[in-house]
Amino acid sequence: MYNLATNLERNATFRGNDTALIFHDQTISYSELNKRVNRVANQLVRLGIKPDDKVAISCPNTPDFVIGYYAIQKVGAVTVPLNVMLKGPEVAYHLDDSDAVALICYQGNSALPCGEYGYQGFSDTESCQHFILIETEGNESPASQEAHSFNQWLQTEENHFDAIYRKAEDTCVILYTSGTTGRAKGAELSQSNMLCNAQACQALTNQKGTDVSIAILPLFHTFGQSLIMNTSILAGSALVLIPRFVPKTVLQQMHQHKVTHLAGVPTMFIGLLAFAEKHGGDFIEDIAANLKVAISGGASMPVEILKQFEEKLNVPVIEGYGLSESSPVAAFNHLEYERKPGSIGQPLPGVTMKVVDDKGKTQPRGKEGELLIRGHNVMKGYYRKPEETAKTIVDGWLHTGDIVKMDEDGYVFVVDRLKEVIIRGGYNIYPRDIEETFMTHQDVHMVAVVGIPHKTYGEEVKAFIIMKDEAQTTPKEFVAWGRERLADFKYPRQVEVVDSLPMTATGKILKRLLK
Repeated sequence: MYNLATNLERNATFRGNDTALIFHDQTISYSELNKRVNRVANQLVRLGIKPDDKVAISCPNTPDFVIGYYAIQKVGAVTVPLNVMLKGPEVAYHLDDSDAVALICYQGNSALPCGEYGYQGFSDTESCQHFILIETEGNESPASQEAHSFNQWLQTEENHFDAIYRKAEDTCVILYTSGTTGRAKGAELSQSNMLCNAQACQALTNQKGTDVSIAILPLFHTFGQSLIMNTSILAGSALVLIPRFVPKTVLQQMHQHKVTHLAGVPTMFIGLLAFAEKHGGDFIEDIAANLKVAISGGASMPVEILKQFEEKLNVPVIEGYGLSESSPVAAFNHLEYERKPGSIGQPLPGVTMKVVDDKGKTQPRGKEGELLIRGHNVMKGYYRKPEETAKTIVDGWLHTGDIVKMDEDGYVFVVDRLKEVIIRGGYNIYPRDIEETFMTHQDVHMVAVVGIPHKTYGEEVKAFIIMKDEAQTTPKEFVAWGRERLADFKYPRQVEVVDSLPMTATGKILKRLLK
Protein backbone atom coordinates (compact mmCIF):
# COMPACT_ATOMS: atom_id res chain seq x y z
CA MET A 1 0.00 0.00 0.00
CA TYR A 2 1.25 3.46 -0.88
CA ASN A 3 0.65 7.16 -0.37
CA LEU A 4 3.31 9.70 -1.30
CA ALA A 5 2.21 11.85 1.67
CA THR A 6 3.29 9.21 4.21
CA ASN A 7 6.88 10.41 3.67
CA LEU A 8 5.78 13.74 5.15
CA GLU A 9 3.91 12.04 8.00
CA ARG A 10 6.97 9.96 8.89
CA ASN A 11 9.21 13.01 9.13
CA ALA A 12 6.59 14.93 11.14
CA THR A 13 6.69 12.07 13.67
CA PHE A 14 10.41 11.35 13.86
CA ARG A 15 11.96 14.75 13.13
CA GLY A 16 9.07 17.14 13.67
CA ASN A 17 11.25 20.07 14.79
CA ASP A 18 13.56 19.85 11.79
CA THR A 19 13.15 22.46 9.05
CA ALA A 20 11.05 21.37 6.09
CA LEU A 21 10.59 24.61 4.11
CA ILE A 22 12.35 27.98 3.96
CA PHE A 23 10.58 30.81 2.12
CA HIS A 24 11.82 34.40 2.44
CA ASP A 25 11.85 34.94 6.23
CA GLN A 26 9.58 31.96 6.98
CA THR A 27 10.87 28.68 8.35
CA ILE A 28 8.36 25.82 8.54
CA SER A 29 9.13 22.63 10.48
CA TYR A 30 8.04 19.16 9.39
CA SER A 31 5.51 19.06 12.24
CA GLU A 32 3.99 22.40 11.24
CA LEU A 33 3.98 21.54 7.54
CA ASN A 34 2.12 18.31 8.25
CA LYS A 35 -0.46 20.20 10.34
CA ARG A 36 -1.08 22.69 7.53
CA VAL A 37 -1.43 19.87 5.01
CA ASN A 38 -3.92 18.16 7.34
CA ARG A 39 -6.02 21.32 7.66
CA VAL A 40 -6.34 21.57 3.88
CA ALA A 41 -6.99 17.81 3.56
CA ASN A 42 -9.88 18.04 6.01
CA GLN A 43 -11.41 20.90 4.02
CA LEU A 44 -11.04 19.00 0.75
CA VAL A 45 -12.97 16.08 2.26
CA ARG A 46 -15.60 18.56 3.47
CA LEU A 47 -16.00 19.70 -0.15
CA GLY A 48 -16.68 16.09 -1.09
CA ILE A 49 -13.30 15.30 -2.67
CA LYS A 50 -12.92 11.51 -2.83
CA PRO A 51 -10.09 9.09 -3.67
CA ASP A 52 -9.34 9.13 -7.43
CA ASP A 53 -10.93 12.58 -7.90
CA LYS A 54 -8.69 14.92 -9.87
CA VAL A 55 -7.67 18.20 -8.21
CA ALA A 56 -5.63 20.74 -10.16
CA ILE A 57 -3.18 23.16 -8.57
CA SER A 58 -1.68 26.30 -10.12
CA CYS A 59 0.87 27.95 -7.84
CA PRO A 60 4.51 29.12 -8.02
CA ASN A 61 7.20 27.89 -5.63
CA THR A 62 5.66 28.91 -2.31
CA PRO A 63 4.79 26.81 0.76
CA ASP A 64 1.19 26.77 -0.49
CA PHE A 65 2.15 24.63 -3.49
CA VAL A 66 3.73 22.00 -1.23
CA ILE A 67 0.79 22.14 1.19
CA GLY A 68 -1.81 21.84 -1.57
CA TYR A 69 0.07 19.10 -3.40
CA TYR A 70 0.40 16.86 -0.34
CA ALA A 71 -3.13 17.61 0.91
CA ILE A 72 -4.49 16.30 -2.39
CA GLN A 73 -2.35 13.20 -1.91
CA LYS A 74 -3.49 12.73 1.70
CA VAL A 75 -7.16 12.43 0.70
CA GLY A 76 -6.28 9.85 -1.96
CA ALA A 77 -7.05 12.20 -4.85
CA VAL A 78 -4.93 12.79 -7.95
CA THR A 79 -2.80 15.95 -8.20
CA VAL A 80 -2.89 17.78 -11.55
CA PRO A 81 -0.16 20.50 -11.45
CA LEU A 82 -0.66 23.33 -13.92
CA ASN A 83 1.92 25.74 -15.31
CA VAL A 84 1.29 29.13 -13.66
CA MET A 85 1.75 30.91 -17.00
CA LEU A 86 -1.21 29.24 -18.71
CA LYS A 87 -3.91 31.62 -19.98
CA GLY A 88 -7.64 31.12 -19.40
CA PRO A 89 -8.46 28.90 -22.41
CA GLU A 90 -5.37 26.76 -21.71
CA VAL A 91 -6.43 26.30 -18.08
CA ALA A 92 -9.93 25.31 -19.23
CA TYR A 93 -8.50 22.69 -21.59
CA HIS A 94 -6.39 21.09 -18.85
CA LEU A 95 -9.25 21.09 -16.33
CA ASP A 96 -11.65 19.54 -18.81
CA ASP A 97 -9.20 16.99 -20.18
CA SER A 98 -8.17 15.78 -16.70
CA ASP A 99 -11.76 15.69 -15.35
CA ALA A 100 -10.64 17.96 -12.51
CA VAL A 101 -13.40 18.59 -9.97
CA ALA A 102 -11.49 21.38 -8.17
CA LEU A 103 -8.76 23.95 -8.82
CA ILE A 104 -6.46 25.33 -6.12
CA CYS A 105 -5.14 28.57 -7.61
CA TYR A 106 -2.63 31.20 -6.53
CA GLN A 107 -4.04 34.70 -6.87
CA GLY A 108 -0.86 36.40 -8.00
CA ASN A 109 -0.63 39.99 -9.18
CA SER A 110 -0.58 42.07 -12.35
CA ALA A 111 2.77 40.56 -13.33
CA LEU A 112 1.55 37.00 -12.74
CA PRO A 113 -2.28 37.01 -12.83
CA CYS A 114 -2.72 33.30 -12.03
CA GLY A 115 -5.99 33.88 -10.21
CA GLU A 116 -7.55 35.80 -13.06
CA TYR A 117 -6.61 33.23 -15.70
CA GLY A 118 -7.38 30.34 -13.37
CA TYR A 119 -10.86 31.62 -12.59
CA GLN A 120 -11.52 32.23 -16.27
CA GLY A 121 -10.56 28.65 -17.06
CA PHE A 122 -12.57 27.32 -14.10
CA SER A 123 -15.66 29.28 -15.17
CA ASP A 124 -15.45 27.77 -18.65
CA THR A 125 -15.24 24.17 -17.36
CA GLU A 126 -18.57 22.62 -16.37
CA SER A 127 -17.03 19.58 -14.68
CA CYS A 128 -14.89 21.67 -12.30
CA GLN A 129 -17.03 22.40 -9.26
CA HIS A 130 -14.75 24.14 -6.75
CA PHE A 131 -12.39 27.10 -7.05
CA ILE A 132 -10.01 27.46 -4.09
CA LEU A 133 -8.10 30.74 -4.05
CA ILE A 134 -4.69 31.18 -2.43
CA GLU A 135 -5.05 34.90 -1.69
CA THR A 136 -2.13 37.23 -2.20
CA GLU A 137 -1.81 40.01 0.34
CA GLY A 138 -3.29 43.31 -0.86
CA ASN A 139 -5.03 41.82 -3.88
CA GLU A 140 -8.73 41.71 -4.62
CA SER A 141 -9.81 39.02 -7.04
CA PRO A 142 -13.03 39.03 -9.09
CA ALA A 143 -13.32 35.38 -8.06
CA SER A 144 -13.16 36.07 -4.32
CA GLN A 145 -16.93 36.09 -3.76
CA GLU A 146 -17.35 32.59 -5.18
CA ALA A 147 -14.02 31.10 -4.17
CA HIS A 148 -13.14 29.03 -1.15
CA SER A 149 -10.30 30.65 0.79
CA PHE A 150 -7.16 28.52 1.03
CA ASN A 151 -5.78 31.03 3.54
CA GLN A 152 -8.80 30.62 5.81
CA TRP A 153 -8.47 26.85 5.58
CA LEU A 154 -4.95 27.20 6.98
CA GLN A 155 -6.33 29.07 10.02
CA THR A 156 -8.49 26.16 11.17
CA GLU A 157 -7.43 23.86 14.01
CA GLU A 158 -8.16 20.50 12.36
CA ASN A 159 -4.56 19.35 12.64
CA HIS A 160 -5.10 15.60 12.31
CA PHE A 161 -5.62 13.60 9.12
CA ASP A 162 -4.28 10.14 8.34
CA ALA A 163 -3.29 9.65 4.71
CA ILE A 164 -5.68 7.39 2.83
CA TYR A 165 -3.70 4.40 1.64
CA ARG A 166 -3.58 3.65 -2.06
CA LYS A 167 -2.52 0.71 -4.19
CA ALA A 168 0.85 0.89 -5.92
CA GLU A 169 -0.83 1.15 -9.33
CA ASP A 170 -3.33 3.87 -8.31
CA THR A 171 -2.80 7.18 -10.06
CA CYS A 172 -0.81 9.72 -8.04
CA VAL A 173 -0.41 12.65 -10.45
CA ILE A 174 -1.30 13.62 -13.99
CA LEU A 175 1.51 15.64 -15.57
CA TYR A 176 0.70 17.39 -18.81
CA THR A 177 3.00 17.06 -21.77
CA SER A 178 2.48 17.39 -25.51
CA GLY A 179 3.49 15.77 -28.74
CA THR A 180 3.60 16.59 -32.40
CA THR A 181 0.25 14.95 -33.05
CA GLY A 182 -2.10 17.12 -31.02
CA ARG A 183 -2.74 19.09 -27.86
CA ALA A 184 -1.34 18.48 -24.40
CA LYS A 185 -1.71 14.96 -23.01
CA GLY A 186 -1.81 13.98 -19.36
CA ALA A 187 0.87 11.45 -18.41
CA GLU A 188 -0.75 9.30 -15.72
CA LEU A 189 1.83 8.42 -13.08
CA SER A 190 1.15 5.93 -10.31
CA GLN A 191 1.98 6.06 -6.61
CA SER A 192 4.70 3.50 -7.34
CA ASN A 193 6.10 5.59 -10.21
CA MET A 194 6.46 8.68 -8.03
CA LEU A 195 7.74 6.98 -4.88
CA CYS A 196 10.32 4.87 -6.72
CA ASN A 197 11.56 7.93 -8.62
CA ALA A 198 11.99 9.93 -5.42
CA GLN A 199 13.85 7.02 -3.82
CA ALA A 200 16.11 6.69 -6.86
CA CYS A 201 16.82 10.44 -6.85
CA GLN A 202 17.64 10.39 -3.14
CA ALA A 203 20.14 7.58 -3.67
CA LEU A 204 21.54 9.25 -6.79
CA THR A 205 22.26 12.54 -5.03
CA ASN A 206 23.11 10.98 -1.65
CA GLN A 207 20.64 13.34 0.03
CA LYS A 208 20.24 13.12 3.81
CA GLY A 209 18.05 14.77 6.43
CA THR A 210 20.89 17.14 7.35
CA ASP A 211 21.11 18.50 3.79
CA VAL A 212 19.53 21.65 2.33
CA SER A 213 18.23 21.71 -1.25
CA ILE A 214 16.92 24.67 -3.22
CA ALA A 215 13.94 24.79 -5.58
CA ILE A 216 14.78 27.13 -8.44
CA LEU A 217 12.93 24.93 -10.94
CA PRO A 218 9.13 25.27 -10.84
CA LEU A 219 7.56 22.56 -8.69
CA PHE A 220 4.63 22.23 -11.10
CA HIS A 221 7.16 20.89 -13.59
CA THR A 222 8.03 17.18 -13.48
CA PHE A 223 11.77 17.79 -12.86
CA GLY A 224 11.25 20.12 -9.91
CA GLN A 225 8.44 18.03 -8.49
CA SER A 226 10.23 14.66 -8.34
CA LEU A 227 13.93 15.47 -8.15
CA ILE A 228 13.57 18.40 -5.77
CA MET A 229 10.32 18.49 -3.75
CA ASN A 230 9.44 14.81 -3.39
CA THR A 231 13.08 13.82 -2.88
CA SER A 232 13.57 16.48 -0.20
CA ILE A 233 10.39 15.46 1.65
CA LEU A 234 11.43 11.79 1.41
CA ALA A 235 14.92 12.52 2.77
CA GLY A 236 13.63 14.83 5.49
CA SER A 237 15.96 17.62 4.39
CA ALA A 238 15.24 21.36 4.27
CA LEU A 239 13.98 22.91 1.05
CA VAL A 240 14.54 26.58 0.12
CA LEU A 241 11.73 27.80 -2.16
CA ILE A 242 12.50 30.31 -4.92
CA PRO A 243 9.36 31.56 -6.75
CA ARG A 244 11.28 33.40 -9.48
CA PHE A 245 14.76 32.70 -10.78
CA VAL A 246 17.06 35.68 -10.22
CA PRO A 247 20.76 34.69 -10.04
CA LYS A 248 21.63 37.21 -7.32
CA THR A 249 18.70 36.09 -5.13
CA VAL A 250 19.46 32.41 -5.66
CA LEU A 251 23.12 32.78 -4.69
CA GLN A 252 22.23 34.92 -1.67
CA GLN A 253 19.78 32.25 -0.48
CA MET A 254 22.35 29.51 -1.13
CA HIS A 255 24.86 31.44 0.96
CA GLN A 256 22.45 32.28 3.79
CA HIS A 257 21.01 28.78 4.17
CA LYS A 258 24.16 26.77 3.38
CA VAL A 259 22.58 24.92 0.45
CA THR A 260 24.08 21.50 -0.30
CA HIS A 261 21.98 20.37 -3.31
CA LEU A 262 21.25 22.45 -6.40
CA ALA A 263 19.24 21.36 -9.45
CA GLY A 264 18.44 23.37 -12.56
CA VAL A 265 18.38 23.57 -16.33
CA PRO A 266 21.43 24.75 -18.31
CA THR A 267 20.18 28.34 -18.74
CA MET A 268 20.04 28.66 -14.94
CA PHE A 269 23.60 27.41 -14.58
CA ILE A 270 24.69 29.93 -17.22
CA GLY A 271 23.02 32.75 -15.26
CA LEU A 272 24.50 31.67 -11.92
CA LEU A 273 27.97 31.26 -13.42
CA ALA A 274 27.87 34.72 -15.02
CA PHE A 275 26.92 36.33 -11.69
CA ALA A 276 29.51 34.31 -9.75
CA GLU A 277 32.29 35.27 -12.16
CA LYS A 278 31.37 38.94 -11.93
CA HIS A 279 31.01 39.13 -8.14
CA GLY A 280 33.18 36.21 -6.93
CA GLY A 281 35.18 36.51 -3.72
CA ASP A 282 34.52 35.06 -0.29
CA PHE A 283 30.77 35.04 -0.97
CA ILE A 284 31.16 32.41 -3.72
CA GLU A 285 33.85 30.53 -1.80
CA ASP A 286 31.44 30.12 1.14
CA ILE A 287 28.73 28.76 -1.20
CA ALA A 288 31.23 26.33 -2.74
CA ALA A 289 32.27 25.13 0.73
CA ASN A 290 28.73 23.88 1.44
CA LEU A 291 27.58 22.74 -2.01
CA LYS A 292 27.86 18.95 -2.44
CA VAL A 293 26.26 18.32 -5.83
CA ALA A 294 24.70 20.19 -8.75
CA ILE A 295 22.22 18.45 -11.03
CA SER A 296 21.41 19.51 -14.58
CA GLY A 297 18.56 18.31 -16.78
CA GLY A 298 15.87 19.53 -19.17
CA ALA A 299 18.33 20.06 -22.04
CA SER A 300 21.96 19.31 -22.86
CA MET A 301 24.44 21.34 -20.83
CA PRO A 302 27.16 22.97 -22.96
CA VAL A 303 30.33 21.12 -21.98
CA GLU A 304 32.27 24.35 -21.50
CA ILE A 305 29.64 25.70 -19.09
CA LEU A 306 29.70 22.44 -17.14
CA LYS A 307 33.47 22.58 -16.74
CA GLN A 308 33.47 26.26 -15.75
CA PHE A 309 30.70 25.76 -13.17
CA GLU A 310 32.48 22.79 -11.62
CA GLU A 311 35.68 24.81 -11.37
CA LYS A 312 34.07 28.00 -10.04
CA LEU A 313 31.85 26.31 -7.42
CA ASN A 314 34.16 23.36 -6.74
CA VAL A 315 31.23 20.95 -7.13
CA PRO A 316 30.46 17.94 -9.34
CA VAL A 317 27.76 18.65 -11.94
CA ILE A 318 25.84 15.52 -12.90
CA GLU A 319 23.68 15.51 -16.01
CA GLY A 320 20.65 13.34 -16.48
CA TYR A 321 17.67 12.62 -18.66
CA GLY A 322 13.98 12.17 -18.18
CA LEU A 323 10.49 12.72 -19.53
CA SER A 324 7.12 13.39 -17.92
CA GLU A 325 6.26 9.89 -19.17
CA SER A 326 9.16 8.43 -17.14
CA SER A 327 8.30 10.04 -13.77
CA PRO A 328 10.65 11.81 -14.93
CA VAL A 329 14.18 10.60 -14.15
CA ALA A 330 15.41 7.71 -16.31
CA ALA A 331 19.20 8.12 -16.52
CA PHE A 332 21.96 10.06 -14.80
CA ASN A 333 25.67 10.29 -14.45
CA HIS A 334 26.53 8.84 -11.05
CA LEU A 335 28.68 10.53 -8.42
CA GLU A 336 30.73 7.42 -7.69
CA TYR A 337 31.59 6.70 -11.33
CA GLU A 338 33.19 8.61 -14.16
CA ARG A 339 31.06 11.53 -15.29
CA LYS A 340 31.22 12.00 -19.05
CA PRO A 341 30.43 15.58 -20.14
CA GLY A 342 27.74 15.63 -22.82
CA SER A 343 26.36 12.28 -21.71
CA ILE A 344 23.08 11.66 -19.87
CA GLY A 345 24.87 8.86 -18.03
CA GLN A 346 23.43 5.43 -17.39
CA PRO A 347 19.94 4.11 -16.57
CA LEU A 348 18.73 4.30 -12.98
CA PRO A 349 18.68 1.03 -10.99
CA GLY A 350 15.62 -0.92 -12.08
CA VAL A 351 15.47 0.89 -15.43
CA THR A 352 16.53 -0.65 -18.75
CA MET A 353 17.36 1.24 -21.95
CA LYS A 354 17.95 0.11 -25.49
CA VAL A 355 18.64 1.80 -28.80
CA VAL A 356 16.65 0.62 -31.83
CA ASP A 357 16.37 1.41 -35.53
CA ASP A 358 13.11 2.34 -37.27
CA LYS A 359 12.21 -1.36 -37.52
CA GLY A 360 12.69 -1.98 -33.80
CA LYS A 361 16.00 -3.83 -34.15
CA THR A 362 18.48 -3.24 -31.32
CA GLN A 363 21.47 -1.21 -32.48
CA PRO A 364 25.08 -2.06 -31.61
CA ARG A 365 27.10 0.21 -29.32
CA GLY A 366 28.06 3.46 -31.00
CA LYS A 367 25.25 3.32 -33.57
CA GLU A 368 22.42 5.85 -33.50
CA GLY A 369 18.77 4.96 -33.00
CA GLU A 370 15.67 5.74 -30.96
CA LEU A 371 15.91 5.46 -27.16
CA LEU A 372 13.45 3.02 -25.54
CA ILE A 373 12.92 2.77 -21.77
CA ARG A 374 11.43 0.06 -19.56
CA GLY A 375 11.16 0.01 -15.77
CA HIS A 376 9.39 1.18 -12.61
CA ASN A 377 9.39 4.75 -13.90
CA VAL A 378 7.28 4.23 -17.04
CA MET A 379 3.85 5.89 -16.82
CA LYS A 380 0.54 4.03 -16.77
CA GLY A 381 -0.37 5.83 -20.00
CA TYR A 382 -1.91 9.05 -21.26
CA TYR A 383 -5.13 9.85 -19.39
CA ARG A 384 -8.19 8.86 -21.45
CA LYS A 385 -6.06 8.45 -24.60
CA PRO A 386 -5.60 4.71 -25.21
CA GLU A 387 -4.62 5.14 -28.86
CA GLU A 388 -1.86 7.64 -28.00
CA THR A 389 -0.71 5.35 -25.18
CA ALA A 390 -0.52 2.35 -27.52
CA LYS A 391 1.72 4.33 -29.89
CA THR A 392 4.07 5.37 -27.10
CA ILE A 393 4.29 2.24 -24.93
CA VAL A 394 4.81 -0.92 -26.96
CA ASP A 395 5.33 -4.27 -25.19
CA GLY A 396 6.21 -2.37 -22.00
CA TRP A 397 8.83 -0.19 -23.72
CA LEU A 398 8.42 3.58 -23.66
CA HIS A 399 9.33 5.08 -27.03
CA THR A 400 11.00 8.40 -26.22
CA GLY A 401 11.27 9.82 -29.73
CA ASP A 402 14.87 10.83 -28.98
CA ILE A 403 17.78 9.75 -31.15
CA VAL A 404 20.74 8.55 -29.06
CA LYS A 405 23.82 6.40 -29.15
CA MET A 406 25.36 4.29 -26.38
CA ASP A 407 29.11 3.99 -25.94
CA GLU A 408 31.06 0.89 -24.96
CA ASP A 409 30.70 1.72 -21.25
CA GLY A 410 26.91 2.00 -21.47
CA TYR A 411 26.81 5.80 -21.30
CA VAL A 412 24.04 7.33 -23.39
CA PHE A 413 24.47 10.43 -25.57
CA VAL A 414 21.48 12.29 -27.03
CA VAL A 415 22.11 13.02 -30.71
CA ASP A 416 18.86 14.62 -31.83
CA ARG A 417 15.14 14.71 -31.17
CA LEU A 418 12.92 12.59 -33.34
CA LYS A 419 9.96 14.63 -32.17
CA GLU A 420 9.77 18.30 -33.04
CA VAL A 421 9.78 19.53 -29.46
CA ILE A 422 11.45 22.90 -28.88
CA ILE A 423 13.29 23.30 -25.56
CA ARG A 424 13.35 26.96 -24.53
CA GLY A 425 15.09 27.61 -21.22
CA GLY A 426 14.25 24.10 -20.04
CA TYR A 427 10.56 24.34 -21.00
CA ASN A 428 9.26 21.89 -23.56
CA ILE A 429 7.30 23.66 -26.29
CA TYR A 430 5.38 21.75 -28.89
CA PRO A 431 4.95 23.32 -32.36
CA ARG A 432 1.59 21.68 -33.07
CA ASP A 433 -0.01 23.43 -30.08
CA ILE A 434 1.15 26.84 -31.34
CA GLU A 435 0.27 26.02 -34.95
CA GLU A 436 -3.27 25.05 -34.00
CA THR A 437 -3.68 28.33 -32.13
CA PHE A 438 -2.41 30.42 -35.05
CA MET A 439 -4.62 28.58 -37.51
CA THR A 440 -7.59 30.20 -35.75
CA HIS A 441 -6.33 33.66 -36.82
CA GLN A 442 -8.47 35.05 -39.63
CA ASP A 443 -5.44 36.03 -41.76
CA VAL A 444 -3.45 32.77 -41.48
CA HIS A 445 -3.50 30.35 -44.38
CA MET A 446 -0.69 28.06 -43.22
CA VAL A 447 1.85 28.10 -40.40
CA ALA A 448 4.96 26.15 -39.45
CA VAL A 449 6.65 26.58 -36.07
CA VAL A 450 10.29 25.63 -35.42
CA GLY A 451 12.98 26.21 -32.84
CA ILE A 452 15.94 28.36 -33.81
CA PRO A 453 19.23 28.75 -31.84
CA HIS A 454 19.29 31.29 -29.02
CA LYS A 455 22.32 32.25 -26.88
CA THR A 456 20.44 32.45 -23.58
CA TYR A 457 17.50 30.05 -23.89
CA GLY A 458 19.07 27.39 -26.09
CA GLU A 459 16.21 27.68 -28.57
CA GLU A 460 13.66 30.34 -29.46
CA VAL A 461 10.26 29.87 -31.09
CA LYS A 462 9.80 31.13 -34.63
CA ALA A 463 6.66 30.94 -36.76
CA PHE A 464 6.63 30.98 -40.57
CA ILE A 465 3.24 32.15 -41.83
CA ILE A 466 1.60 32.10 -45.24
CA MET A 467 -1.19 34.68 -45.15
CA LYS A 468 -4.54 34.57 -46.87
CA ASP A 469 -5.11 36.76 -49.92
CA GLU A 470 -5.62 40.46 -49.11
CA ALA A 471 -4.55 39.93 -45.47
CA GLN A 472 -2.72 42.87 -43.87
CA THR A 473 -1.52 41.62 -40.46
CA THR A 474 2.13 42.46 -39.74
CA PRO A 475 4.66 40.11 -38.08
CA LYS A 476 4.68 42.38 -35.01
CA GLU A 477 0.89 42.12 -34.75
CA PHE A 478 1.09 38.30 -35.03
CA VAL A 479 3.56 38.24 -32.13
CA ALA A 480 1.22 40.35 -29.98
CA TRP A 481 -1.76 38.17 -30.95
CA GLY A 482 0.09 35.03 -29.94
CA ARG A 483 1.17 36.56 -26.66
CA GLU A 484 -2.46 37.15 -25.70
CA ARG A 485 -3.39 33.49 -26.25
CA LEU A 486 -0.34 31.46 -25.30
CA ALA A 487 1.72 31.08 -22.13
CA ASP A 488 4.58 33.58 -21.91
CA PHE A 489 7.28 30.94 -22.36
CA LYS A 490 5.54 29.55 -25.44
CA TYR A 491 4.43 32.25 -27.87
CA PRO A 492 6.66 32.90 -30.92
CA ARG A 493 8.97 35.87 -30.41
CA GLN A 494 9.73 35.83 -34.12
CA VAL A 495 7.27 35.67 -37.00
CA GLU A 496 8.25 35.65 -40.65
CA VAL A 497 5.63 36.05 -43.38
CA VAL A 498 6.48 33.90 -46.41
CA ASP A 499 4.93 33.12 -49.78
CA SER A 500 5.53 29.36 -49.55
CA LEU A 501 6.88 26.61 -47.30
CA PRO A 502 9.21 23.76 -48.34
CA MET A 503 7.24 20.54 -48.65
CA THR A 504 7.55 16.90 -49.62
CA ALA A 505 5.63 15.44 -52.54
CA THR A 506 2.94 14.32 -50.11
CA GLY A 507 2.49 17.82 -48.68
CA LYS A 508 4.43 17.44 -45.46
CA ILE A 509 6.29 20.60 -44.44
CA LEU A 510 10.07 20.11 -44.34
CA LYS A 511 10.77 21.98 -41.12
CA ARG A 512 14.47 21.13 -41.14
CA LEU A 513 14.82 23.46 -44.16
CA LEU A 514 13.34 26.34 -42.14
CA LYS A 515 15.92 26.22 -39.37
